[in-house]
Amino acid sequence: MEKTQVAIVGYGNIGRFSLEAVVAAGDMECAGVVRRNASSAGFPELAPYKVVSDIRELGKVDVAILAVPSRKVGETASKYLKMGISTVDSFDIHTDICALRSELDPLARESGAVSVISAGWDPGSDSVVRALMQGLAPRGISYTNFGPGRSMGHSVAAKSIEGVRDALSVTIPKGTGLHRRMVYVELESGADAAAVEAAIKADPYFSHDETHVIPVESIDVLNDMGHGVNLVRKGVSGNSHNQLLEFNMRINNPALTGQVLVMAARAAVRQRPGCYTMIEIPVADYLEGDRNTLIKQLV
Repeated sequence: MEKTQVAIVGYGNIGRFSLEAVVAAGDMECAGVVRRNASSAGFPELAPYKVVSDIRELGKVDVAILAVPSRKVGETASKYLKMGISTVDSFDIHTDICALRSELDPLARESGAVSVISAGWDPGSDSVVRALMQGLAPRGISYTNFGPGRSMGHSVAAKSIEGVRDALSVTIPKGTGLHRRMVYVELESGADAAAVEAAIKADPYFSHDETHVIPVESIDVLNDMGHGVNLVRKGVSGNSHNQLLEFNMRINNPALTGQVLVMAARAAVRQRPGCYTMIEIPVADYLEGDRNTLIKQLV
């Protein structure tokens, strides 16, 4: 069987774990890694792979995993889709997902490519669980409780604020879908702590939650990639009330994100051209193996 050729675009935490997941997949090969400086210096694990600054230098690429910040996803995905390269990403700004889908869908259709967006664990695999829960209890209320743990998207957003050298955003669940954001910041020399705090609290990543900004001397001594989620739905099946559904997991955040991106990359090559979220794709398309074997194992 010809293996799917996958490029990793960006090589931060998500890029590294995505590469591990691609290498572990029996139906995929890493076509190479795209980095701005086209260098593998400091990353001995990249020695077996091409490291380039332009994806066109890699030759055949079936799908590109976009391991880039959410605010860079739109422009990056658009560029690759126009080349006819399918993309998957872990865009995590929930309120902007529909707009991103509307932006990328016509580009994907015109070029005959596929874009799977927001394919992390939330949004992403948790979205699939929420959809299943809603189907099981159509009337009711769902709560998504994150943490306690490190939010990658929120940490990246905090780190992008002027005056911040490094940042760690820890999500603390308060219950019923409410959260507290504990944002630890390592400030640049001379930075105004009050101005940094105001800018973080005004950012859309933080503006809707209780947020505390705490200057620290070093982020490295605090950093932990662990995270988790508790999904709860209480509702009604037919006319039967008091159906209580619950899903829990404790995870390494970027490792699970990388694995979900590889699932989405596998599914991408099985879809018709267009832009998709994870709830729109058959679950079997995320899994390695032929359909009949999967049915025998899982149904």
